[in-house]
Amino acid sequence: MSFHFGLLVFPGVQQLDLTGPYEVFASLPGARVDLIWKTLAPVRSATGLPFTPTITLAECPPLDVLCVPGGGGVNALLTDEAVLDFLRRQAPLVRYLTSVCTGSLVLGAAGLLSGKRATTHWNAHDFLGHLGAIPVKERVVQDGNLITAGGVTSGIDFGLTVVAALTSQAEAETIQLSLEYAPSPPFRSGTPEEATQATVTEARRRMAASRAEREAILLRN
Repeated sequence: MSFHFGLLVFPGVQQLDLTGPYEVFASLPGARVDLIWKTLAPVRSATGLPFTPTITLAECPPLDVLCVPGGGGVNALLTDEAVLDFLRRQAPLVRYLTSVCTGSLVLGAAGLLSGKRATTHWNAHDFLGHLGAIPVKERVVQDGNLITAGGVTSGIDFGLTVVAALTSQAEAETIQLSLEYAPSPPFRSGTPEEATQATVTEARRRMAASRAEREAILLRN
C-alpha cells in the first residue's frame, strides 16, 4: 500500500518542523512525499536552508496526509487567501490533516480548528483559543483526523504517530529504530516548565518580534 504525503513549504519555514516528519514519512516503503508551494522556485527556511518545492498548490491532488509546518514565515500565511483556500479545499479530502509547531495557527486561520483539541509551540499556545481550538499542552494531540504537534522537535514524534495511524505500530517502531530515534537531551530545558526562568526569559526575548507580529495579525481578524 502506498501513501501520498504533502508538506507545505514556504519562505521562513522552520526547517526541522518540515524535515523531521519528512524523514519519517519518506522512510515508509512506497511513500510519496511532496513539498507544496505556490511555485516551484526555491524558498529559504527561517535559518537560511533552501528548499525546492516539488508541486504547486494548484496542481496538488488529494493527499493521504497534509502537513503544515511552523516557523516565523507562518505570520504571512495567516492572511494569505491562496494558502488558506488550498487548506480548506484539501481538508475534506485528506485522511489526516496535520501540523507541526505554529503550523496549527495556519489551520486555525483557515477555520479548521473550531471545536478541535490542538497544540502548538509553547510560545504560541495562547493563540489557539482565539482561533476556536481547545488548547491541549501535549507533545502530539489527535482529535479525529486532525493531528497537531508541539514545537520543532516534536515533528519526529508526530511523524511516527501518523505512520502508526496509517499502517501499524510495528511499522512506526521499525522506522524509529532505523532512524535510531532515542532522544536523550544533554540538558533538561526543553519546556518552560523544565527550563530556568533566565532561560525562558531569554528565549521569549529572541522570539518577541515574531510573536508581536503574529499577535497583531490575529487580533485584527
